[in-house]
Amino acid sequence: MNVLRSFYLVVRRDPLLMTCAVFVLVVTTLAIWGVNHTGYDANQISNASLQWPSRAHWFGTDLFGRDLLTRTLYGARFSLLIAAAATAISLGVGVSYGMISGYIGGRVDNLMMRVIEILYALPTLILVIVLVATLEDPATRLLQSMGFRGVQPRVVLLFVFIGLTEWLTMARIIRGQVLVLRQQVYVQSSFALGQSHVKILWRHLLPNLSGIILVYLTLTIPAAMLDESFLSFLGLGVQAPKASWGTLVSEAAGLINPIHSYWWMLLFPGAMMALTLLALNFLGDGLRDAFDPRSSGRQ
Repeated sequence: MNVLRSFYLVVRRDPLLMTCAVFVLVVTTLAIWGVNHTGYDANQISNASLQWPSRAHWFGTDLFGRDLLTRTLYGARFSLLIAAAATAISLGVGVSYGMISGYIGGRVDNLMMRVIEILYALPTLILVIVLVATLEDPATRLLQSMGFRGVQPRVVLLFVFIGLTEWLTMARIIRGQVLVLRQQVYVQSSFALGQSHVKILWRHLLPNLSGIILVYLTLTIPAAMLDESFLSFLGLGVQAPKASWGTLVSEAAGLINPIHSYWWMLLFPGAMMALTLLALNFLGDGLRDAFDPRSSGRQ
């Protein structure tokens, strides 16, 4: 709670950060609830194909006459969901790996860091593409056997594998912080008192890492969102009739030609995605100011 309160105090003092926080909150709210109150269904096909923005369709319509505002909010739901799920996986793996590596130290730490360096050398997006293409059929059978017939297996694989490729930086930062924290007097006192390793990690180290975790959390979300959008743009992400911001931009790019300019198809989904990424990055800077003593001037 102290971490959130510190962040709130920093955001409240900065109009730009407050604007970014409100914007992200509004986009998330519209993606969850607002999409159901636009007056249109996200997959509702009509004869109003490729109409300009108007009172009836604020963002215009797409090639199949679907309301683009509804599709944009619908796409935001999937983009934010995949980014949040991938970030949660990245957070769990990266924090755990970094804490264990820094806490144990020695040869184990050296070996764990070499593993990270090897993974850094791999082309992560190509690896995700190969894994998704290879495991899509087995994942489909598994989900169907579990009764999840309405779930796209590619969406599940996307956030799992994006999360498993975005944890490396988090692990390295956490490991460096743990190497410093374990030399502090209160940690050494816990060792002397015979406290368990789990208790030291959970009660003494993790709370002191919460600030840096939140900073990199806000940086991981836009990175995961960009990865998902890029894969969806290539046709390897969310499948029709579902949509994400990446698929909407991909559909707009397919309509670009020198004869007709359907600018609204590219402008609105692209602007929503760009503004959301920009707001999240500004919030990351705000978190850094709140929790990094060197950047905020606190001692």
